[in-house]
Amino acid sequence: MAIDFWKHALDHGPLAIAHRGGAALAAENTRAAFGAAAAAGADAIETDIRLTRDGVLVCVHDPDLQRLCGDARTVAELDLATLRALLPSVMTLPEALVASGTLGVLLDIKLSDEKQLARIIANVAESDATRRTLIGLRSIALIDAARCLSKDIAILAFLEDPTSARTARSSGADWFRLWQGSATPALSAAVRDAGMRLAVMVGQPRSIPNAEYPPFAVGQVDAHGLERIFGISPHAILLDDPRMIREGRSRRP
Repeated sequence: MAIDFWKHALDHGPLAIAHRGGAALAAENTRAAFGAAAAAGADAIETDIRLTRDGVLVCVHDPDLQRLCGDARTVAELDLATLRALLPSVMTLPEALVASGTLGVLLDIKLSDEKQLARIIANVAESDATRRTLIGLRSIALIDAARCLSKDIAILAFLEDPTSARTARSSGADWFRLWQGSATPALSAAVRDAGMRLAVMVGQPRSIPNAEYPPFAVGQVDAHGLERIFGISPHAILLDDPRMIREGRSRRP
């Protein structure tokens, strides 16, 4: 594991980031998924951070539990004990940092409270994981706040506007996310010109498909789509099945 993992691109091609811990390999955001992703050759795992009613940072993607277990209540409505009764494999943030082993970690922070952002960064530091953690943030205000809180942690801009790379960089972001459908050579070059590394998220950005995007759910991609992404030489690709990156690398000269 390189020092300051997210500040150094690997020589063998784009980093394989296992989306939701490796959702194609095991139940999303679980220890089982993390372990399967590591065994499949992932360089890093991505997991989602939300807050329970009793103030615990947990790894759950959706705001509610309808998709995962048929319960319409939100994560924010439930205490940790109730959440674990419904989803026994749910992890807290410190547990996820341990379960990730030596892999890189991308935290998709679903919160907008700067106080909770400070807690997350502190948790990462307490787990001695700062140099292998990348925090994904969805607003310029949060990027500004995170950079004030830590000069060391790497930041990925999860911004809606794919043309906002320079603004993100000026606020302190190190990485920029483009959705697969927006990952054009021009926008990819703009990310690099702004002084950032590029991460491409595969699949659809919305539950209702956008016609201009590939016909796959978020995290999913076919070999043709992956080859097109390889063509713009991103620094990382987020997808449910990290084995596809290893296979794609092996096919390239």
